[in-house]
Amino acid sequence: MEFISSDPSVVRSIRQRYLLNTWLRAAAGHRPLPLLRDFQPDRVADELADMMGFDVVGQGDDARFLITQEGARLTTTYGNDHIDPAERTNRFLDDAIGPVRYANVIALYRTCLAYKRPAYSISMVQDDDGKDVSYERLLLPFGSGEAIEQIVGSYKSISIEGGFKINNLMGLWPRAVPVILLRAVIDRDVASAPPYPSASDEVVELD
Repeated sequence: MEFISSDPSVVRSIRQRYLLNTWLRAAAGHRPLPLLRDFQPDRVADELADMMGFDVVGQGDDARFLITQEGARLTTTYGNDHIDPAERTNRFLDDAIGPVRYANVIALYRTCLAYKRPAYSISMVQDDDGKDVSYERLLLPFGSGEAIEQIVGSYKSISIEGGFKINNLMGLWPRAVPVILLRAVIDRDVASAPPYPSASDEVVELD
């Protein structure tokens, strides 16, 4: 699926929109990438269960993503409850989720690296009871120079059908294969941020 160019309004989750706007304000003071220490959202402790942190090791298509923080709710979502908490970090994302799931998500991470901008996706999946659940990923890049050194990810599961089961929702063998509904690069800043050279309505093609 192609990536579209968008502004922050494409992000559905209120909390993810808040995290994105916090990133944009930090980026306004440090181009082209904000520093991780300048990213100071309020009440971030309330969000950590749905967040992950990565160190970026390498560059371009050779880059790998070393997990430095893994939210408790994400552990359940990916069916990793059996893994000792001490072993959930300091491992690479491709090793943690396996080649099948990694192949489904790597395009979002690679696009975030290539454009040095937040990347966002929406996938539709079903829980164990067959309820449709929207799974929304937001990746925020950070670095002290031109290269991205860290990524902070926010992952939200939402269903208009009400309560749903998150256990193994995005696991190796979910009830239904996730269907990607949208992929976007956030390359247009909020009105309060200084102008940034962007691709306007450019469509990003995946190789």
